[in-house]
Formats: sequence, C-alpha cells, structure tokens
Amino acid sequence: MSAEIGQLALILAFMLGLIQGAAPLLGAHRGDSVLMSLGRASALLQMAFVVLAFGALATAYVTMDFSVELVARHSHSTQPLPYRFAATWGSHEGSMLLWVLILALHGGAIAFFGRTLRETLQARVLAVQGMLSAAFLGFCLFTSNPFSRLSPIPLDGTELNPLLQDPGLVMHPPLLYLGYVGFSVAFSFAVAALIEGRVDAAWARWVRPWVLSAWISLTVGIALGSWWAYYELGWGGWWFWDPVENASLMPWLMGTALLHSALVLEKRGALISWTILLAILTFSLSMIGTFLVRSGVLTSVHAFAVDPERGAYILVFILIATGSALGLYAWRAPAMRTGALFSPLSREAGITLNNLFLLAATATVFLGTFYPVFIDVLSGDKISVGPPYYALTFAPLFVPLLALVAFGPMLNWKRDTVRAVLTRLRWPIIVTAVAAVIGVVVFGIADVGAALGIALGVWLIAAAFMLLARRWGIGRKGAETGRLIRTTPLAFWAVAVAHAGLGVTTIGVTAITAWTDSEVVTMVPGQTVEFAGRRITLDALGPATGPNYRADQARFRVEGRGQPFLMLSEKRFYPSSQTQTTEAGIRGEAMGNLYISVGESATLGAATVRLWWHPLVGWIWGGALIMALGGVLSLSDRRTRLAMPARKAAQARAAEAAA
Repeated sequence: MSAEIGQLALILAFMLGLIQGAAPLLGAHRGDSVLMSLGRASALLQMAFVVLAFGALATAYVTMDFSVELVARHSHSTQPLPYRFAATWGSHEGSMLLWVLILALHGGAIAFFGRTLRETLQARVLAVQGMLSAAFLGFCLFTSNPFSRLSPIPLDGTELNPLLQDPGLVMHPPLLYLGYVGFSVAFSFAVAALIEGRVDAAWARWVRPWVLSAWISLTVGIALGSWWAYYELGWGGWWFWDPVENASLMPWLMGTALLHSALVLEKRGALISWTILLAILTFSLSMIGTFLVRSGVLTSVHAFAVDPERGAYILVFILIATGSALGLYAWRAPAMRTGALFSPLSREAGITLNNLFLLAATATVFLGTFYPVFIDVLSGDKISVGPPYYALTFAPLFVPLLALVAFGPMLNWKRDTVRAVLTRLRWPIIVTAVAAVIGVVVFGIADVGAALGIALGVWLIAAAFMLLARRWGIGRKGAETGRLIRTTPLAFWAVAVAHAGLGVTTIGVTAITAWTDSEVVTMVPGQTVEFAGRRITLDALGPATGPNYRADQARFRVEGRGQPFLMLSEKRFYPSSQTQTTEAGIRGEAMGNLYISVGESATLGAATVRLWWHPLVGWIWGGALIMALGGVLSLSDRRTRLAMPARKAAQARAAEAAA
C-alpha cells in the first residue's frame, strides 16, 4: 500500500509544482496578492507530499517490500538495516526522488522563511522553484517511477551495489544533493531578479546564506566521497579525476566564486551582473552533474544509469533552463545598474581576479570531462583524459589562485596601495620565505616543487593568522586585545578558518603527490617485508563472513616506529549480486597513512599485497572539514543568517508603497 500512497503523493506534488510555477508569476505581474499567496501554499503542500512519497519509498525498503521493483533490484533481506534504508537513494530512481525531496524542502523553506522578502520577489523566486520541481517530478513520474510494482513478487531481492554498502555512502549522496540543489535557490533568485530588473544589497543578503549552506554541504560531501574512494576502492588514491568526481568539483569551484561575488554585492553593491551570471552557471553545472551520472555518456564507478533516453530528458531540460536564464540575462543585464566603482587594487578587484581564476579552472575541468564525448560524437574514436591533462592545465591555474587568496582579506574596500598591502602581509611573507628555504634545504633541489607547495600552504595559514592578529591589534600599542578577541564577529573568524583549511589541504595534496611510496609483493603466511621503515608480517590468510558476504581475510602484524599493531585487509564476495570488493587496511597517523590492500591469490596459500605510505593524506580531508567549519561559522553569524530583519523589511515595503 505504501507504493500506491507514494505514487499518489508524487502525482499531487507534480500538479502543485505546475501551479507553483504559474500562479505566483502571474500574480507578481498583476500585483495580485491572492495568486502570490497561492504560490506559497503550493510550495508548502508540495513539500509535504514529496516528504510523504520519500517516506513511502523508505518504508518499502525498510520493510523489504519486494513487490516494488526498485526494492527488489536494490535490496536484499540479508542487508543490514542502515544499508536497506540508504538504498532508498542508492539507485537512479531513488536518487532522483532524493533530489526532488531536497528541491521541495528548499521551496518550502523559501515560502516559510521568506515572509520578509518583497512579495513580488518571493513570488517570482517560488515560481522558478516550482518550474524546476515540476520538471524533475515529471522526470520521476514519466521516466523513472520509483513505485513500479513487480509481478510475480520475488522471494528475495538482488542487493544494493556492494560498493555503496558503506557508512560514508550513507551520508555522501544526501550532502552532495544538498549542495547541488541548494544552488537552485541562487538560480531562482537570479532569474527572479532578472524578471524584475532589480538587484540590490538586500537581494545579496538573502542569496548569500543559501549559497553558503549549499557550499558547506557540497564541501563536506566531496570530502566524504574522496575518503570513501580512498578506503573502499582499494586503489590507494584520494582523487582520480573521475567524470563524476569532476561533476561535483565544477559546481564547487563556481559556487566558491559565487559566494565571494555575493559578498562584494552585499557589502559594496558591485559586481551585480557578474553575480547573477555566476548564480545561473553554478546551478547549471549542478544539473550537468546529474546528466553525467544518469546519461551513460561517460563511464564511472559512481554512475547510476546507462539509459541514453533518460539522459536526453535531463539534457533537454538543462538546455531549456540554462538557455532561458542566459537569454533573459542577455536581455536584462545590460540595463541593470552596474554597481559601485572600485580601483584596480582593492578588495573588490582581488575577489574579481580570484573569480576569474576559478572560472578558468572550472573551464579546464569541463573540457577535460567532456572532450572524450566530443571526440566520440565527431569521429567515433574512444579516448580518455586522465591526471596528466589536469596536471598540465588545472594545477598552473590553481597555484597562482592559492597565492592570491591571502591578499583578498588584507585589501581595503574600494581602493588600496601596494605598499600598505605588503606591509600588512610582511610577516606571512617572511614566514613563507623561511618555510621555502627550509624545505629546499631539507628535501633537496630535486624536490623544490614540493618544498614550494608546502610553503604555499604555510602562506595561506600564516595569512589567516595574520588576518586575526590584525583584527585583534596584536603588536599595536594600546590595543585592547582581549576585548577585540571577544568581540570578533563569527563571520570574521570564518574567513580566517576557511583560508587556513585551504592551506592545510594544500600541504596534504603536496605531500601525497611528492612523497607517496608504494610496493607490490606476493606474500605467504609468516613472510616479512621491509617497507617505509616498518616490518610488515603476513600473520594469516583465511576465510571470514559478514551479514551478507564472504571474505578472504589477510591479517598483518606491523612493527617499527612505536608499538606493534595489527591490520586487516579483505577481499569480499557478495553472493546475491555476484560482486567483489576490496576492504583496505588503513593505519592513520599524524604524519600519514599506512595502507595495505590484498588482491587475488597469486598461488595457493599466497596473496598479492599492495603497500602504500601516504604522507599527510589525512590533511586533505581535515583541511576540507576546516573549510566547511569556516562556512558554518559564517552561517552562524546573525548578520549572515538573518538576511533582512522583519522590522526593516516592513519599513522598506512601506516606503516602496508610499513611493
């Protein structure tokens, strides 16, 4: 019965999406408050029905209702309960329902919390959200129905992809989708502003918290996905430039640019057209990520579907949504106020330059991701684009971007001087120079690139500390440092923490790129090998069992560099899906990870063992989480969270009515 309830709820939500996409838009055009209020009611009701539909599908998974085709294809009675629940979004149809759920939740939040917005602006934003919801709900109903029944009913299911039966994958997709779909709000605000022909600081104050929350979710989601790939795939890497990895990286890069651009618009009323364009492109890249995962045009371990027809639906929708928004932008943007002026050396100019680098970096990733598709369509040749391409194109753009990041917060708004900026940054410059010299001396000329990479990370961290030191008046005579520390706004802390996190990640990426050590050996029980200053002994090889798998387990004893410890690595086999996975043994330490992956048996009683030493690899994910913490601090600042207090909003509406 839950499937029929979910089906009916989706149909009603689709109809409400159509009403939400039309009624408030017409109401805003006519100045009709009744039609505009209908948009708010539609958004809230649509949210309730989508929540009901998602709950119905989750119930079918938890109760193992194998009469539902999706449950039978992606669940099994032996699966642990957490993975049965996570299977709700572990398929193409389920993941699209999760996408629609988050989209509906955002629409409901705009309707509920947006009461202080101008009524016409809220109505138009809700209308755009309604159009997006109707399109994706239609996609679910007509091409990817999650509630289709099976007859006859199978006795048991097939099983969720074993690679997805992992704690990291329970949270990774929801966080990614919170990021992807969160940018839809910025898109809706941008289109609504273009329809109105009006963008101001109040608009930016409303958009920035939504962009910030989406950016935080996407940052944590990407970090979780990278960590999952590191320990689950058994390949010993943290980033593979996989097309679907790129699909999440592109909106993150563009969203970072949008976040900073919205700050300039809020503080100075500048970069109006640029911010609108970034809002459109960021969500468009999020939808392109959806197309990549579901079209089958590119091969990936993350891909949910290989159905070109369903991919074509999404591609057509992307072209319509993005094309309409860009057409509206081309028509309206030239007539919109350009915003405040600023000198070539100012915080506004610094953020603009950073944005240009981010845009160029996004373009290189986009080209590397889709170039194989273009070649295949034009000539029929099959090619792949791997890490060497990105090393030659992405890295040369991102390195100067990292060097420029520290300058932005140290620049004054509107205008500044070179001498003043260098004076403020003199200590970070000195610390970075010392770090570079020490790195060259310790690591040698052969590793000068790695030494400079570490110095670049130190530069970002030192500049972040200097930003706080400047705020607190450290070293300034008569400064009330204690009071200044207590009164430092959370948003100010956020900038320093996020930039320091970027520095930590930079150091981690440099270390693992330059100094990774690896070895492949064939071992029998009792054999010992010397690796990375340790003695690694294969103690035993034998079978192991889990709730829904069998495994060949290797037990290792590691000695040297402290107390001895044991590590396990497994080759698992899932009978229901006839799938194998590798569970690597990982020993995390402050200075790096010892990583052991067992492969197929080379001979009877022996195993192929892959050993890695990954220096500072944990700093990569730790830095990402620190960046996300910076975002949380910014979002926690009342001035960011409360875009426009109700009293001021009421005064603004009264003044507008009087005019």
